[in-house]
Amino acid sequence: MPAVKGGDLHTHTTASDGKLTPHELVRLAHRKGLATIAVTDHDTVDGLEEALAVASLYGIEVIPGIELSTEWEGCDVHLLGYYIDFQGDRLRSFLQQRQEARYRRCLKIIARLQELGYPVTWEDVSPLVRGQAVGRLHIAQALVARGLVPSIEAAFSELLERGRPAYVPRYKLAPAEGVEIIRSCRGVAVLAHPGLIGEDAIIRELASRGLQGLEAYYPQHSREEVARYLDLAGELGLLVTGGSDFHGPDIPDHAELGAVTVGEEVIERLKGCARALRSAFDGGEGERPGRSGEGPGKL
Repeated sequence: MPAVKGGDLHTHTTASDGKLTPHELVRLAHRKGLATIAVTDHDTVDGLEEALAVASLYGIEVIPGIELSTEWEGCDVHLLGYYIDFQGDRLRSFLQQRQEARYRRCLKIIARLQELGYPVTWEDVSPLVRGQAVGRLHIAQALVARGLVPSIEAAFSELLERGRPAYVPRYKLAPAEGVEIIRSCRGVAVLAHPGLIGEDAIIRELASRGLQGLEAYYPQHSREEVARYLDLAGELGLLVTGGSDFHGPDIPDHAELGAVTVGEEVIERLKGCARALRSAFDGGEGERPGRSGEGPGKL
């Protein structure tokens, strides 16, 4: 199948909570006719080396990325980082701390479940992680495997969601801190699926703190939301991006790979933002990484 212009800028692999390995994801992108994908696993970069290594075999451009989980006023706020320096010490150290925090949280959730009469153990959960960033999904899978709940959905709705008896708050990273971390790793910081946040004030706040883009095109955004985010991105000088948030084929309520794509011009503008950041870090003559509305989002 011939490649199409542009690509899908929001995908996940088995390095976090996706169903396909990085190699399988790249191969599927080739079959779908995509020219570019961004691999943006949750709070990990462990899948990037494999995806980049096989990209040339399929004629696919892989953008090294990440999706950072942050929290603002009780809402989950996710930040996408594109063209990050994923091998740098700053990011690796930060992610190691996040992984350790995830592990400690997991043990606390398991302890609560045991107190509630659900005899699940770390030994039940750990084989399901398979090198991924451990999270509530793995605990839910263990509960299902042990026959303690009928489904993953039930595990969350009855036990693991915010406000349910086994919920344990995670380490709170502020969105502005997430933007700073992405930019310090020479990455382009983009706010993911703003429609799932439901509050546009965070967009304006982060735009003043270095945010460079807004994921306006997203499977769960209505036409009205897309139009609003396009207008807001134009007002704030933010780059507009989009992607499917692909986690695997044939997953209920999840979009398929390539269901949402952006044009080649968006990818070129992302590259321009990344070049400006690299130039600034390396002491070159390019644009300095400042307020997003001052220029990088318009390259």
